[in-house]
Amino acid sequence: MSGEPRIPTAAGCQRDSDGRLVGLIFDSTPPLPAPGTNPWLVAVDGSDNALRAVGYAVRQAGEMHACSLHLVNVQHWLSKEAAETELARKAWPATARARAVLDADSQPWRLHVAMGDAAERIMELAVGLHCNRIVVGSRRLGVAESLLFGSVTNKLMLLSGPPLEVVP
Repeated sequence: MSGEPRIPTAAGCQRDSDGRLVGLIFDSTPPLPAPGTNPWLVAVDGSDNALRAVGYAVRQAGEMHACSLHLVNVQHWLSKEAAETELARKAWPATARARAVLDADSQPWRLHVAMGDAAERIMELAVGLHCNRIVVGSRRLGVAESLLFGSVTNKLMLLSGPPLEVVP
């Protein structure tokens, strides 16, 4: 369709034991020179909160000698059939503004798309990549709202892993 953004070919994918697509990887052009060099994971969901987190990570990466920025977008579970066509189609537009910020700063990136519980998948990826930091944007919810809505940030704080940087 002409109105939809062109989604590049994924650089990699992950499947579960049933063969269902559960993760995708996309690289910037040019790609990260060394994806394992001081990796930071930045959670992005298309919101202004996530965009603030990306801006923060770009500023911090610019002050460091070497830092590889990994973006992660977590989608809700899809059926085996829907995941094949919908996973990338949902994640690519949701991460467009974040990728544009990095591209405008000539900051290479790697985008990881995953399905499942956001906090669990973010932490799983951060640990698997040996990330030195996880960066998330705060929705600025009060205590009652956070408990009621079960914020991803609060869940990440309870999980054991790399340091969590919450950007207000």
